[in-house]
Amino acid sequence: MTQTLAIIKPDAVAAAKTGKILAHLEAAGFAVRALRMTRLGVPEAEAFYAVHRGRPFFRSLCAFMTSGPCLPLVLERADAVAHLRTVIGATDPAEAAAGTVRKLYAESKERNAIHASDSVENAAREIAFFFPEMERVRLGG
Repeated sequence: MTQTLAIIKPDAVAAAKTGKILAHLEAAGFAVRALRMTRLGVPEAEAFYAVHRGRPFFRSLCAFMTSGPCLPLVLERADAVAHLRTVIGATDPAEAAAGTVRKLYAESKERNAIHASDSVENAAREIAFFFPEMERVRLGG
């Protein structure tokens, strides 16, 4: 079993899609191990997305992620990182496969409902960012 981080983004929270997305993830075999409703400040968004600092979309991404509450969550299952990337679909919902989170719930490429870690290393870093107090032990379930 491995863990990964997902964030239900402000667009999906504002549109009351949080429960549907959580149910979709659980139906895909993920166990929710931690979650927290939060609202990122600009310094936090800039720190979390620092890897994108030089890209043209960095400012708009940070503005979007600070526009309202979001729901970071730790998910667990076998091959969690790769499986979550498949379950959420392509960044652009117009290109996402049928039945994926983004095809079902995203508004656009920029307002795409959910973030998912892209590697095991980034998952560990991102989980620690949002859940520094979380014990790194596997929970039963």
